[in-house]
Amino acid sequence: MGGFVVCCDLDGVLWRGDVAIPGAAAGVQQLRAAGLRVAFLTNNSGARVADYVAKLGSFGVDAAPDEIATSAQAAAALLARDTPPGARVLACAGGGVIEAVEAHGFVVVDRGPADAVVVGWHQTFDYDELKRTADAVRDGARYIATNLDPTYPGPDGLLPGAGSIAAAVTTASGCQPEVAGKPWPPAAELVRARFGDDGVMIGDRPSTDGAFAATLDWPFALVLSGVAGPGREEDVPDPPPPFVAADLRELAPLLIEEFAGHSP
Repeated sequence: MGGFVVCCDLDGVLWRGDVAIPGAAAGVQQLRAAGLRVAFLTNNSGARVADYVAKLGSFGVDAAPDEIATSAQAAAALLARDTPPGARVLACAGGGVIEAVEAHGFVVVDRGPADAVVVGWHQTFDYDELKRTADAVRDGARYIATNLDPTYPGPDGLLPGAGSIAAAVTTASGCQPEVAGKPWPPAAELVRARFGDDGVMIGDRPSTDGAFAATLDWPFALVLSGVAGPGREEDVPDPPPPFVAADLRELAPLLIEEFAGHSP
């Protein structure tokens, strides 16, 4: 799909954990009312697409499945470039990765032997899973991480992210992963294929979302409602991105003023 798109991160922009960020849904509604197309891209690979559709809906944001892209989908697409359907994939990850790799015809396993390993965020990671995953990587399985974000924003502060899990697997296996999600090129390829070549990236993490905007050669819009927080000047890069606001509700008018004319 072509045309200009407002590509919006989820964690730290729409919600923190299971708590909605005040005004975020209103911000999406403002953007859409001004004629701007809004899509969603998340590095959080833990949930299936239907779960994201339902969660957005519960917070007052209608979204179709094809408006949501995830690092799990980017990882599965990266794997599918060189790995034939039917290959065994050890998913050290949540339901989003399982859904994405199965959609490409791979067989999901929880222990070796495996042709590939995909590591993503999930809350059940433990020592036994670390051992099984590292063993598979050391035995020659292709090693892909959905992303390397060390944390992600929860309702009461930062929580360990997929990057923390991948760091454990990397240390235990002695191997470095291929990385699929923001800010890496596989995620950019997914966004361009799904949403087009022209847009703006909204996010709460300059090191990931801002770097991803640079990968896409798009403007970056920073909200201070997630990893980057209000009142912490050190969270805003120097020089600052083109757009900075406390949250999506405050950001929306800035984007409307700048980009409403770009929408087909």
